Amino acid sequence: MKNTKYLVVLLLMQLFSVDVWGQGFGKDELINDNWFFHLGDINYAGAEFFDQSDWKTLDLPHDWSVEQVASPGNASCTGFLPGGIGWYRKELDIPADRKGQKAYIYFEGVYNNSEVFINGKWIGKRPNGYISFMYDLTPYINWGGRNVLAVRVDHSQSADSRWYTGSGIYRDVYLVYANPVHINLWGVSYEAEVKGKNATLAIRTELNNTTDKPATLTVKQEVFDKEHRKVGTSSKNIHLQANQVETLEQSCQIASPVLWDLDTPYLYTIKTLVSQNGKVIDESETHAGIRTLAFDPDKGFSLNGQNRKIKGVCIHHDGGCLGAAVTKEVWRRRLLVLKEIGCNAIRLSHNPQAPYIYDLCDELGLLVKDEAFDEWEYPKKKWITGWNNGIPGFQGSADYFREWAERDLADMIRRDRNHPSIIMWSIGNEVDYPNDPYSHPILDQEGIGQQHVKGYQKGQPRAERLGEIARNLVREAKKHDLSRPVTAALAGPVMSNETDYPKVLDVAGYNYTEKRYQQDHEKYPDRILYGSETSRGLEAWKAVRDNDYVFGQFIWAGYDFLGEAGPWPSRGSTAGLVDMAGNIKPSGYFQRALWSDAPVAYLGTYRPVGRNRWMDTNAPAVWNYEAGETIRVVTYTNCREAELYLNGELVGERKPYDDQTAVISWDVPYKPGLLEVVAYNDSKAAAKDKIQTSGRPYALKASFFEEEQVGKDTLLQLLIQVVDENDIPVVLADNEVTCHVEGPARLVGMENGGSNVTDNYKGTRLRCRSGKLVGYVKVTDKEGMVKVKLTSPLLQSATVELAIK
Repeated sequence: MKNTKYLVVLLLMQLFSVDVWGQGFGKDELINDNWFFHLGDINYAGAEFFDQSDWKTLDLPHDWSVEQVASPGNASCTGFLPGGIGWYRKELDIPADRKGQKAYIYFEGVYNNSEVFINGKWIGKRPNGYISFMYDLTPYINWGGRNVLAVRVDHSQSADSRWYTGSGIYRDVYLVYANPVHINLWGVSYEAEVKGKNATLAIRTELNNTTDKPATLTVKQEVFDKEHRKVGTSSKNIHLQANQVETLEQSCQIASPVLWDLDTPYLYTIKTLVSQNGKVIDESETHAGIRTLAFDPDKGFSLNGQNRKIKGVCIHHDGGCLGAAVTKEVWRRRLLVLKEIGCNAIRLSHNPQAPYIYDLCDELGLLVKDEAFDEWEYPKKKWITGWNNGIPGFQGSADYFREWAERDLADMIRRDRNHPSIIMWSIGNEVDYPNDPYSHPILDQEGIGQQHVKGYQKGQPRAERLGEIARNLVREAKKHDLSRPVTAALAGPVMSNETDYPKVLDVAGYNYTEKRYQQDHEKYPDRILYGSETSRGLEAWKAVRDNDYVFGQFIWAGYDFLGEAGPWPSRGSTAGLVDMAGNIKPSGYFQRALWSDAPVAYLGTYRPVGRNRWMDTNAPAVWNYEAGETIRVVTYTNCREAELYLNGELVGERKPYDDQTAVISWDVPYKPGLLEVVAYNDSKAAAKDKIQTSGRPYALKASFFEEEQVGKDTLLQLLIQVVDENDIPVVLADNEVTCHVEGPARLVGMENGGSNVTDNYKGTRLRCRSGKLVGYVKVTDKEGMVKVKLTSPLLQSATVELAIK
């Protein structure tokens, strides 16, 4: 970081459905259906002619680990679920009339160490399980004949991550046809300069001529607004040499652009047309969002000139019972829930995620920190018998870091750089955790205020390597995008400050070291600071709220997740503000009261212990106790005052907001009925919440979460609730629910947000938790009536129907 300010002004775009990754190859075909799969290694399974008749048939995306039985013999770091080796095979229909074109295969993600074969020919290996990649199939195709694609996935090092990864082809796969002269993979990128009421778009198009003859091309860019009106255009010729890749630069003028913002995530459409001899040979459509970014060491972060605090969460990529094979529909609901609690940013921990995540953030108005690595040249500790328990293992992605790191980082940035939601590139998470593995003599000093183990360890790798590696990664990142800052999440800033590591970063993230904000701001006045990973709650938020120079926080974590589990039979981490079923926890509502710009109130209760004045920030919304029992009632609100009513009578006098606890509380004798809080601003009611005494479980209620579109392969989310005979939710219910599906659909799994790995989340029966369940139902045909019947002993059943058209 140089001087005092890092200013970014740019245009970014989001990929459009007809061109799923922005490369513009004429035609792409989703080939997720009808794959053959075998769990276990087999000699010659990549051969062209191989008997696969006894293999399982399935559709992608697929995660075989989450389908297996958990065992205490597996690693806790990945949720006690196994890895292994698996094979996939699929016959491809490649018409004879395609001969003369190029044919490619594009994988959005395969975990991990994938090797790909076409017609028995080995065509490549990609170790990183989170990076998207593509291979040229053209030299090996039988045009109009039989073509067999085979993929070997080697996750035999199953304890290679500190969290659950999944195993297999867990993202989409595309077969792509292209003219021999075409836009290169991820070959279109954009920046913009906004001046006054106008924007100038600098558009770069990378063109690939795979033929032995030069080609003269015309590249036309057209920009359309949301109403499909053309608002900008540019046309330019380029002479492309044989077997060469060249980049064409163009510019478009946009008058009075609507800026992409959190509240108004406006997206334009950009159409790129490549013509040769007057004929269009390649085209691409993308969505585009124009906005400006600024990062300042004293004033923090600004979006479109408006100062904003980042209210972010960290998320892993799994979806509970779905494992790593999560769909766009599920993450759409998940992101909407995060917005509901006031979240405006997500950190993709600690790897590139599925392309649709970025699309959704573009559409919904969420900022993104895109992260590449959790470890560098040496592996971190991986806990085997419970988090921070026992003897760790040391499998991991460090095995291929030296060979692949710069290419992996480049591919992440090239794939994702066209998303307005992304504001930072992160090159590492906690790679500087003291003695895991790097060490430095500073760790022997007393009172340095840095978490570490056993002080300086001479036998460990020297910490100076952090700066050397970071400098190379930053240099690589800036080859592909100069419009965003490069950052990293520092776990050991005291040690790292003795190296060049923080110096080569544009923005420095601190993990759980809020106490160092002020002293490091004073010592390094040009350093731009934020909480790249923090605890939830009031104190961590105050460190952001009360200091202009700290521009935000990313709380660990947004959602509970698989892996990083405690001792058996723990399933995963419960650190989230939201559970795996998508239910906001009381702590999530507490965070909402800290973050929300709109007036909010939440009502929770618990039994106070003796004369305990401690204020619980995770109090459940329950009003079922023993008559006359003294119960503490709390409200999590951002309003100035609040008062409490029971059955319409005032039982809790109006009290002011307490900034020391962010909780308003009353101790009241329990009496069944309706408990209601009313919160006030300027003596006017601004927010309310209520909870009601429930009777015994009586019936099941269910409804499908509303999807934007429903068709074949849509994963429906069935929201299930236990109610009493007055239709009041029974929060304490744990009834076992059975799900039966009829019609063109099948049950994929059920999720209650629980943490016991021995429960069967893939079966047709599961106990609800806090009176709730989610069922995942996949549509298997283009039309028909889906009928789901839910039953539970002694409860009235529920039936839900949905017509697929």
